[in-house]
Amino acid sequence: MEPIMAAGRVPCAQGQGHELQQDFDYFLVVDFEATCEKDARIYPQEIIEFPAVLVDAATGRLESAFRRYIRPKHHPVLTQFCRDLTGIRQEDVDGGVDLGQALRLHDAWLSAATTGAGAKRCGGRLAVVTWGDWDCRTMLEFECRFKGIEKPSYFDQWINLRVPFQAALGGGGRFTLQEAVRAAGLDWEGRLHCGLDDARNTAWLLVELMLRGVKMSITGSLAPPRPIQQQPPHTSPCRGSSALAPPPIQQQQQPQPHVSTCSGSSVTCFSYCGQRVATRGGVVSVPGSMQGKCFFACVNGCRVLFVCSN
Repeated sequence: MEPIMAAGRVPCAQGQGHELQQDFDYFLVVDFEATCEKDARIYPQEIIEFPAVLVDAATGRLESAFRRYIRPKHHPVLTQFCRDLTGIRQEDVDGGVDLGQALRLHDAWLSAATTGAGAKRCGGRLAVVTWGDWDCRTMLEFECRFKGIEKPSYFDQWINLRVPFQAALGGGGRFTLQEAVRAAGLDWEGRLHCGLDDARNTAWLLVELMLRGVKMSITGSLAPPRPIQQQPPHTSPCRGSSALAPPPIQQQQQPQPHVSTCSGSSVTCFSYCGQRVATRGGVVSVPGSMQGKCFFACVNGCRVLFVCSN
């Protein structure tokens, strides 16, 4: 499927010689949809819809839109709950691309949309915009790290639109995106939890705030990763017990199993390293196809980071 080129709604300031005063040239609005299940967590959670809307920061015009469906690797069959919530069909993801390819296609689309023929500025200042911090801080960052995918650096900082909305119109309450759109006097358009429709409504809310004189600034960022030389002992939050953190990921002559314990109790370990062997002292995961990967799991109500040893 080709990128969706859609100008969308144009604010009333367009055509009146009015230019919005912002420190950026473009805003890139994203709203990912991911694998999910009702009242449960899926490990690892994977992005299945990658939408983006490009907004001209000076005019508030929605210049272009992009969408790719992504084929999940670890949970390739969508749950009924996920299909009903997002409207994404099984055939959409079956015919999709992997996340790495989606990022490359998105980067090419963005480059053409901001530097191609008809663009007013070349190499302009760009800011990613989301509703909440989940898209960039949690979902995209985790999946790229888990799968060893390199992502464009512009996703390392973003504007959580909830922050300027709360300051300008929130009145102390916590709003969902749909509630915020309506509180701003706008009509919600499209399907809720369709990633592209959510991104477009977020973009229109962004423009409405700019028209009201709200100045946009970066609210969240990711610290650059630091090389790990040696892992100190790690204290587990599970019942005060302690265990040594796994060694740094590096080549080893003989793989060593990773042991997770919780005060001697038997626990459930969501391991993607290889086989899982339950013991009285915990769970032993012997190396498998996902060696060297990181993932989070809930162990006796605690959120624990596991690293699969090489």
